[in-house]
Amino acid sequence: MGSTRTIDSTREAIAAGTTTATAIAEEHYARIAAEDGPGGINSFLALTRDRALVAAERIDALAAKGDDLPPLAGVPVGIKDVLTMCGAPATAGSLILKGYRPPYDATVVTRLEAAGAVLVGKLNCDEFAMGSSNENSAYGPVRNPRALDRVPGGSSGGSAAAVAAEFAVASLGTDTGGSIRQPAAFCGVVGLLPTYGRVSRLGLIAFASSLDRVGPFTNTVKDAATMLHVLAGHDPLDATSADRPVGDYIGALERPVEGLRVGVPAEYFEEGLDPEIRAAVEGVIDGLKAAGCTVHPVSLPHTRYAIPTYYVIATAEASSNLSRFDGVRFGLRSKDATTLSNMFKKTRDEGFGAEVKRRILLGTYSLSAGYYDAYYGKAQQVRTLVTRDFMNAFDTCDVLVSPMTPTPPFKLGEKTDDPVAMYLADVYSVAASLAGICGISVPAGTTADGLPIGVQLMARHFDEATLLRAAQAVETVVSSK
Repeated sequence: MGSTRTIDSTREAIAAGTTTATAIAEEHYARIAAEDGPGGINSFLALTRDRALVAAERIDALAAKGDDLPPLAGVPVGIKDVLTMCGAPATAGSLILKGYRPPYDATVVTRLEAAGAVLVGKLNCDEFAMGSSNENSAYGPVRNPRALDRVPGGSSGGSAAAVAAEFAVASLGTDTGGSIRQPAAFCGVVGLLPTYGRVSRLGLIAFASSLDRVGPFTNTVKDAATMLHVLAGHDPLDATSADRPVGDYIGALERPVEGLRVGVPAEYFEEGLDPEIRAAVEGVIDGLKAAGCTVHPVSLPHTRYAIPTYYVIATAEASSNLSRFDGVRFGLRSKDATTLSNMFKKTRDEGFGAEVKRRILLGTYSLSAGYYDAYYGKAQQVRTLVTRDFMNAFDTCDVLVSPMTPTPPFKLGEKTDDPVAMYLADVYSVAASLAGICGISVPAGTTADGLPIGVQLMARHFDEATLLRAAQAVETVVSSK
């Protein structure tokens, strides 16, 4: 495929007539056919070729007439399979939704197509977005394109892998506790977490409603800014969508970073951080300082409680959200059931995987009579303290910089028998999720073995413009090494 395509290069090539949107789509489908599938990377669960080629033909017709092209004209985009697309499967990586085809498009899908994107298919993910390695999918694990014996991260591992493998120029994932940023770091791509409420959640199959967010994977920070410009904005059909103005994310990239205040949280550099990741992140911080940023040590003292707080809140909300999957309205229905209550039990037992069952049990326990105040209620109080830590830090800093993951991508099967070790893979990501702030993972280099390293940046609520400006500076620092 030659050099990696970007949104700009794709759109410009179509406008110049050197290629067509249809040819680009077919090029990507050929690559998927050659390298994806259960025996390969396994990033796609379903391809939407007919819909994609119709969209490509529309773009080609505009280009043939010399009309102005929309911002994502002809850009192949993959969609995580927890987002609905009319006529396409929406399994959420689970057997319980096998064969389900939703009757409507998610708002983000509608906005992408309106901007000219060519939606190539639905992407593999951990079941109901529960996981940190994409090994929990009922349809097989996704492999990391950078090292096929390694995990791509999760739960949006298919979305990250599709961009890293050049099966798509961009993709959509969802992030509940790190599921965009962590796989972006593991696969060496850019993964953007918008502020909670910045991007519509309509059409998202919910895991934890107060945490789930939709965001893009791309090859460059500028592409992430372009995707956010298309996706962001109030959706009157989504009660959690914020009615706030959309910033000039692309224009923000042109502003210099000189004078930007960069905070370095001490709690993210403690024992347990891989030394190569530490060195890479410290190199990024030095590069930002050389670019004119001022660096300030900060403290987020309640970070130590973020993992337990997250896993109480997320599992409690999952227990509630997943109660609708009972064999009555959609998806799997057990063939062995003899009574209504027996059907509920057998359908859920047959349809849910081990990790989903584990989280439902944890969440149901924390919501049960006698335990609600001690667990869920207390976790919400600690969530407030975690959020206040960030707000205090942003009183003196514009962005925070930290490692994205404690280790490089680990091997397939390495942590599947140790759920706690798997949960700790999100140790640097869940705090921002609890606080609802925006964040991004940007490639920061590789280990001596060639495994990707990501650096995380975080900014205050709805300040994606500053976040992206700092991320662009990091991209420049890393590319100049």
